[in-house]
Amino acid sequence: MTVLAIANQKGGVGKTTTAINLAAALAALERNVLLVDCDPQGNATRGVGAEAREPNLYHVLSAGVPLPEAVQATSLPFLDILPADRDLVGIEVEFVGEPGWRQIFRQRLAGAIDRYDIVLLDCPPSLGHLTVGALTAADGVIVPLQCEYFALEGISELVNTVSRIRNSANPRLTITGILLTMYDERTNLARDVADEIKRHFRDKVFETVVPRNVRLAEAPSHGLPILQYDIKSRGAEAYLALAREYLTRAA
Repeated sequence: MTVLAIANQKGGVGKTTTAINLAAALAALERNVLLVDCDPQGNATRGVGAEAREPNLYHVLSAGVPLPEAVQATSLPFLDILPADRDLVGIEVEFVGEPGWRQIFRQRLAGAIDRYDIVLLDCPPSLGHLTVGALTAADGVIVPLQCEYFALEGISELVNTVSRIRNSANPRLTITGILLTMYDERTNLARDVADEIKRHFRDKVFETVVPRNVRLAEAPSHGLPILQYDIKSRGAEAYLALAREYLTRAA
């Protein structure tokens, strides 16, 4: 089992979109995938058409409910979801002062080892306890990066956080890849940001680029990954390409 966190402390960069659609694309390629919604907003939960009923991730983390009891199947045969709702906000408070709190995510995910090939953790847009716990549980992190100027400023903070966690709590954590999202090839800014990121991070940047795509933006309101909403769209093509690229790299 490989655990991948999808993380960026900036909001609006396509993080949950990437978590949902990469999970769906990997499932379409017949990998057993568990998508874990680590964000109290519950967007990943709704984005695959699931319900934030109890038990959910909050109960797994705080009450020790066995992970399989909280997992829900989705409409894709190889994709399950561990949902979240607003109760998850309580974890930020409950983890304060708790000995070994950073390891709780990893311990609770042990119930997924035999059932899934890949676990994707959709992190909240912050570097709080939930994100740090998820990064401590992860083998790697995928960083969605919107092609705009301020994105360059935010990524250094995340890289520093990854480095600190690797040196203290999780030596196996690596940056699996940086994914350029909302790319508009018509603008000089998008090309300049892409060039700058590739200059700094070189082979860490995925070759696959996710374009701005209306159908991709519409899909979550229907509770469907883009592969089910419009498989012929550019967004669907991009995430299938990303899944294939990831599996090639992992191999």
